[in-house]
Amino acid sequence: MPNPADQIGRTWPPGDTYEVTRAAIAAFAEATGATHPAYVDVDAARELGYADVVAPPTFLVGFAQSSDARFVDDPASGVDFSRVVHGEQRFTHHRPAVAGDRLVAALTVESVRRMAGNDLVTTRNDITTVDGEPVCTSTSMLVVRGE
Repeated sequence: MPNPADQIGRTWPPGDTYEVTRAAIAAFAEATGATHPAYVDVDAARELGYADVVAPPTFLVGFAQSSDARFVDDPASGVDFSRVVHGEQRFTHHRPAVAGDRLVAALTVESVRRMAGNDLVTTRNDITTVDGEPVCTSTSMLVVRGE
């Protein structure tokens, strides 16, 4: 039977391209109550030196989670999605994501720790532009609940 621990160190190459849009940034900012003008106003973002509107710091969570799904959905992981709980999320920003960015994520399973019958799986997504410029490193901890 597959075991998540067997995947430690495994890396998936960059996956599908995600295009950051003004509309997506504005919707995320509204949904999260983020009010900085640079999130919705191109002129405000340009005054700060950016080419377009800037994404709030946690904007890339959805993209990172869709990349994490490559591990969860892989039969070799031995993970039953109905038993997965998102436990933790951290971001290291190399620069803000801005509208117009075309991003990809390479996924790595960093560690698996067994605790109280659950597997605590730490994944890392190295998010870059399609040209390879680092944008963000996202680290997630997924709790795979035991039987």
